[in-house]
Amino acid sequence: MPLHVVRQDITTMAVDAVVNAANTSLAMGGGVCGAIFRAAGVGPMQRACAAAAPVPTGEAAVTPGFGLPARYVIHTPGPVWRGGTRGEKRLLRSCYRRCLAVADEHGCSSVAFPLISGGIYGYPVDEAVAVAVDEIRTFLDGHPEMTVYLTLMDDHAFEVASALLGPDAAAR
Repeated sequence: MPLHVVRQDITTMAVDAVVNAANTSLAMGGGVCGAIFRAAGVGPMQRACAAAAPVPTGEAAVTPGFGLPARYVIHTPGPVWRGGTRGEKRLLRSCYRRCLAVADEHGCSSVAFPLISGGIYGYPVDEAVAVAVDEIRTFLDGHPEMTVYLTLMDDHAFEVASALLGPDAAAR
């Protein structure tokens, strides 16, 4: 199965699309979002995102990659963790499904994801990784031509994903 977990700067990956863990206004944020904006070019990315915003949680919008090696950036607002009783899991699953559908619609054969909602949005890392792996695997069952990278810099998230996927899928 073409799913790999890697420790790599998502902004340097030569893939067709990178996923931005965005906010609903698609405004430049911190963490991965800020790094993507800076690497793409803040001005062009802000203009493209302003034209596509707002995007509801669990949905996705696409912009050009501008200065990134990736042709596209797929922006998806993940759910903020509120104890797991407000549909967070359903929304997180939707983020991965929608991003993969958008990538497929744009003819992408490779996509790099960060861990959506696993940072400042507070989603428990173990659960966020399990959702990501499950949704990506489900999609790839019907799209074996696509290669997906789960790009994890956090040691714990990397170990959880490596355990779920097995040693052949992990690259340090």
